[in-house]
Amino acid sequence: MVILNGAICAYFIINLIFFPHPRTVRNDVVQGFLIGAGLAFVIAQIYARIKATKVNGWITMFGLGEPDNGMMLRAAHAQLFPGPVNLSQEAMYWWTNADGAGHALAGGHNYIMHFPPDGLPPNNAFWSLTIGDSHNRFVDNPINRYSVSDRTGLVSNADGSVDIYLQNSAPAGHESNWLPAPASNFILWLRVYIPGQAILDGKYIVPPILEVK
Repeated sequence: MVILNGAICAYFIINLIFFPHPRTVRNDVVQGFLIGAGLAFVIAQIYARIKATKVNGWITMFGLGEPDNGMMLRAAHAQLFPGPVNLSQEAMYWWTNADGAGHALAGGHNYIMHFPPDGLPPNNAFWSLTIGDSHNRFVDNPINRYSVSDRTGLVSNADGSVDIYLQNSAPAGHESNWLPAPASNFILWLRVYIPGQAILDGKYIVPPILEVK
């Protein structure tokens, strides 16, 4: 999308400089609007990527929802986190559409998200992991489960770690920790409400999504 908008802006600018033609108020207004809108979108996308933090394939941004955020920062936030957001002290958000190796998440593969002992997201409310298709929409599944959290009865391993199974078919013996994936590409959202200080300080690292070979 950034490339497309940049190409549109470049087309109008080159056409204006190198291929002069009779100017009218209407043409100037239309071109100005299209160039301005395209440049604004491109700049917001670039700024969003500068401000975003990406670790283990997960993307997050600090400072969402702050009342004193400037227009450019609000636009950058909206590029990566559309919809209503809370202050960081109220909620933190991460999303990914790729595994830890950088490959697109797809229902034709099986994945595990492994939280080490005492490694679940620190919070003073709750956390949730939600799955959607490539357009971020819920997809029907046999157990009508679209998210898992600290309130859905996840079963820990013997050492206290927790594995979440992300796949299209049920993992035998691990149904309690299964988050059904659509058959096509998908997106994951991790939300932590009233996050712990380790998250606010940027010290908590969200585990990568690991493909099961």
